[in-house]
Amino acid sequence: MDKTKFYLEENEMPTAWYNIQADLPEPLPPLLHPQTKEPTILPPFLFVDELNKQEFSKERYVDIPEEVQAIYRSWRPTTLFRAYRLEKALDTPAKIYYKFEGTSPAGSHKPNTAVAQAYYNKKAGIKRIATETGAGQWGSALAMACMYFGIECKVYMVRVSYEQKPYRRNLMEVWGATCVPSPSTDTNIGRKILAEDPDSPGSLGIAISEAVEDAATHDNTRYSLGSVLNHVLMHQTIIGQETRKAMMEKVGAYPDMIVGCIGGGSNAAGMFLPFLKDKLDGKQKNLKIIVVEPTSCPTVTKGPLAWDYGDVAGMAPIALMHTLGHTFVPPPVHAGGLRYHGMSPIVSHCVKLGLIEARAVPQLATFEAGVQFARTEGYISAPETNHAIRVVIDEALKCKAEGKSKVILLAHSGHGHFDMAAYDQYLSGKLQDYDYPEAMVKEALAHLPQVSR
Repeated sequence: MDKTKFYLEENEMPTAWYNIQADLPEPLPPLLHPQTKEPTILPPFLFVDELNKQEFSKERYVDIPEEVQAIYRSWRPTTLFRAYRLEKALDTPAKIYYKFEGTSPAGSHKPNTAVAQAYYNKKAGIKRIATETGAGQWGSALAMACMYFGIECKVYMVRVSYEQKPYRRNLMEVWGATCVPSPSTDTNIGRKILAEDPDSPGSLGIAISEAVEDAATHDNTRYSLGSVLNHVLMHQTIIGQETRKAMMEKVGAYPDMIVGCIGGGSNAAGMFLPFLKDKLDGKQKNLKIIVVEPTSCPTVTKGPLAWDYGDVAGMAPIALMHTLGHTFVPPPVHAGGLRYHGMSPIVSHCVKLGLIEARAVPQLATFEAGVQFARTEGYISAPETNHAIRVVIDEALKCKAEGKSKVILLAHSGHGHFDMAAYDQYLSGKLQDYDYPEAMVKEALAHLPQVSR
């Protein structure tokens, strides 16, 4: 009988993160200071020295501290699956594999960086961390990580998600964190936005501003981000390194195509960056990498590559990235996560260099794919993951139509057990598609910072 699951042993888990900055054919543009617009490091009052060092490091591999590895081993290495039942349902010659990150205690890939960031903050003597979260996966992961290291955690959760997903908030609270809906009355920027719009559904840009303000106004506090930044994506490369080893040594195959969802980019990049090194080295020139986003938050497919703030208030550094404008607020009908206005500079850079391609998929087709995956493979996936599943299914059907057998690798970012309200909306016919209008993109882009570079 053909194998369905491919395991690595605990002692085969990578002991170093891979840093793509050592191998990029063109270096990343710098981060810019939000006031002077000159190249800058991450603000030291927000990030501890080691994370600042990793953000700009050109070292190809960065050792994973033993204390972090010890916690990783609670759920890592994660399992690589062959999706036989989905293949059969699609009647496709394609071979579909997925790396399942839903077995972490928080149910997603997010702890891969949350544990690392909490460790470095603890080592630097930090007592408290402030952060934001959209759908709640990042907030719950950081709450868990802070629990491991005895650090206080304050989470600003986008209001619409706070109301739609109470169990994500409960997870954070069980692990000892404090979670408030954003915009909140706890910060100046939150109070300002609520005064202008008491019914604001919130956005990640707003929540980031609140968390940044919180950290900036408390001496014992630092800020933590769950995606976008270089060091965050680097921590996630443990996913791709494990997968590459399992594919080559346990499966005996190499992917023709890698598919992952993108909001800020950490999950997809964590998978594809170690494989991208093979492509850059000339070993796998035909490898196709597809990153998938919602049509209701089409950061890469509609947003230009431009200099923009990472938050609404303009307190965070300016980055060159695909953006919908830092004032972007996702529509309340959007139930699938992936809500950030900008995209990771690394992902944006890879798109610019033609190393990867981006696609946007509508909400109903996304959940349709998630339900089909659940009814074949059994796993109920996070709505974010469903975006990638949609494209995997589309590509597998294309293989069927063309009579081609390709190896398709899915970056499965986590389970959807705390996202059942969104599934309920879909199954009851209440969910609707939404294409973010070009006119609203243009309006938001009118507020981009003026950068002469």
